[in-house]
Amino acid sequence: MKRALKNPALQIGLAAILGIVFGLIVGEWAGNLKFVGDIFIRLIQMAIVPLVMSSVIVATGALSGAGMGKLAARTFSWMLAFSAVAAVVAWLIGVVLQPGAGIDFSGGVDPALEEAATESAGWQQTIVNFVSTNIFDAMSTANMVPIIVFSLLFGAALNVYVTTSGNRVVLDFFEQIQQVVLTMIRFVMIIAPVGVFCLLANLAGTIGFDVVIGGLAYLSSTLLGVVILLVLFVLVVWMRTRVNIGMLPGKLSQQTMIAITTTSSAVTYPTVLKTAIEKVGVGRSVANFTLSVGLTMGSYGAVLNYMIVIMFLAQAGGVALDPGTVVLGMALAVLVNMGTITVPGGFPVVAMFLATSLGLPFEALGLLIAVDWFAGIFRTFLNVNGDTLVAMLVAEGSDDLDRDVYNARTPRTDAAERPALETADAAD
Repeated sequence: MKRALKNPALQIGLAAILGIVFGLIVGEWAGNLKFVGDIFIRLIQMAIVPLVMSSVIVATGALSGAGMGKLAARTFSWMLAFSAVAAVVAWLIGVVLQPGAGIDFSGGVDPALEEAATESAGWQQTIVNFVSTNIFDAMSTANMVPIIVFSLLFGAALNVYVTTSGNRVVLDFFEQIQQVVLTMIRFVMIIAPVGVFCLLANLAGTIGFDVVIGGLAYLSSTLLGVVILLVLFVLVVWMRTRVNIGMLPGKLSQQTMIAITTTSSAVTYPTVLKTAIEKVGVGRSVANFTLSVGLTMGSYGAVLNYMIVIMFLAQAGGVALDPGTVVLGMALAVLVNMGTITVPGGFPVVAMFLATSLGLPFEALGLLIAVDWFAGIFRTFLNVNGDTLVAMLVAEGSDDLDRDVYNARTPRTDAAERPALETADAAD
């Protein structure tokens, strides 16, 4: 029993339950604890930029020959394919379940959100913004797509430099940066149960759960889509790798608990990286590259949710979507997913952008915003676990999936892999 209580996933799960119970008992007073949860989230977020940069640079800089191009091609292919599948599944669910039909528009939309969405750039400018004119400005605002683009180019250039000169000083520097940042995050994760307790106590005490009833059809549609996609993803992994998928739930438990309690793929990223290397057996170079890119391109739960939002708003407003608009909606869902990093609080602006871009009525957005924390649980669950499954597929294609590690009941600790483990040891 004492050993079980030392399990980080169990600690976070217990903290979440206790936080909800405490919040429901004390009511709005629990809002006084929110600042503690905010500090925990910020402590993780402040390390994401240097961690992602160093991970991508190390992954691309250390590859040899044509390995980098093949790794990138496999990663992008799987992620785009799964994103497209997520959009199609969401559309089918929307057609069958009609989550927005008969919705009573209640609650207004913040005028500031409407103005922000109106001022949002079109899809062409969104793509242009993938490239920053000032990488330090992108770093200061945690604009992840330009950061990843810069890191990919820098890593590719570093790869050429190391190959031609044999000088690994810069590459070793970024490897050491990655190790230091992950060690720092490991320290922060010690207080994860406290942070989760305060976050959920505030939610239960100030918002409560009555609001869920009004958005039940929307939330049920999102949850059904998550279940369908997870089954599809796991089936593809099993067909490609033939690993024992019955071991996956235990291996993914810790990252799942962090994902559903923080509703942030970015906050969960260090744990996902650690899990992929130590418990799943994904090679370090594949994990660094694929999981870093997955922060923006691998948000399959977000694509699913955004497409369901489009269907919901159309049905709530009595708008019939023609095939062209449906395809455009799918493309926008994927594009917006690629242009944002999944952190809590970004949904309202994204939803307004989708509504205004497709000419949909947005009066029912108030309901979606009210229940977004619950939808965020489903989105983040699929985002982080989907990234791990994609990393397994990419590693299998690169012959870099260690089955001895995957089949082991405990994380690998052999001396040959110890540097990688220390690098990834971010969430114990």
